Amino acid sequence: MNSKEYGLGEGPMVKGNGYKPPNLHRWGPGVRDVYALHYIVSGRGYLKTGQAVHPVETGESFMIFPQTEVYYYPDPQDPWAYCWIEFSGAETLRLLAMIHISPDQPVVTAAPQDFRDMFDQVKGYQQEPYARERSDAALHLLLSYYMEYYPSEQASLKKDYVGSAKAYIESNYWKSSLSVLDVVEYVSIERSYLFRLFKKETGTSISGYLTTVRIRRASELLAESRLSVKSLSYSVGYHDPLYFSKIFKKVTSYTPSQYRKVYREGTLILPPADGGGGSG
Repeated sequence: MNSKEYGLGEGPMVKGNGYKPPNLHRWGPGVRDVYALHYIVSGRGYLKTGQAVHPVETGESFMIFPQTEVYYYPDPQDPWAYCWIEFSGAETLRLLAMIHISPDQPVVTAAPQDFRDMFDQVKGYQQEPYARERSDAALHLLLSYYMEYYPSEQASLKKDYVGSAKAYIESNYWKSSLSVLDVVEYVSIERSYLFRLFKKETGTSISGYLTTVRIRRASELLAESRLSVKSLSYSVGYHDPLYFSKIFKKVTSYTPSQYRKVYREGTLILPPADGGGGSG
């Protein structure tokens, strides 16, 4: 498996961090090639972008966007102290789209909680892979609070109900008791509305998607393991091996044993997936 298959490198990546105590430090005018999120611990200051000057004070935050000319400086009578984090990465645009912050509106008001400790958990310049992963995870967590307290219009109007339903199924497919009702209760919206959304986005029903996930995982286990059909059927949520074999053949045109054999011979040919049918 390569790093792409595990999603490594897709999330925000911390480039640097720090704390600036109260003084008359200023920066710019200039541009950066990373995102730089600043949190004001105390005092006041100003951020200038284009012709706009944004006052910023204790508890508020501002973002510097890549390739956007900025100039920021403290209030001479009450100079600010602030924390900052620099980051980039493929996941960044998706996360920031869920936060009401942009080059035109780079400042957000004070949050209901103090972010100082959370900023301190994000560490730049980490050498060990595990330390970088922890730091990126801390940044992801911090940004999730910005998403909660400063939701963008996109985040407010478009909750990912289908994504939540799919994630719940993919985490719980192995439970034989998993039902469509369980998925509906987890997502917490009206049943028929979720059915319509799910069908529109995926082209299949919730029960059909559950079958697809189970059979896909069963196919992987047949190819990669020596599990018996009975053990394998239990592993993907079917406690009746005969029923599992029937569903598997309906979806793949092979019995489990035939699938394992032709896979290992390199002669496997699969029909187009239909999700195994089912309503809801």
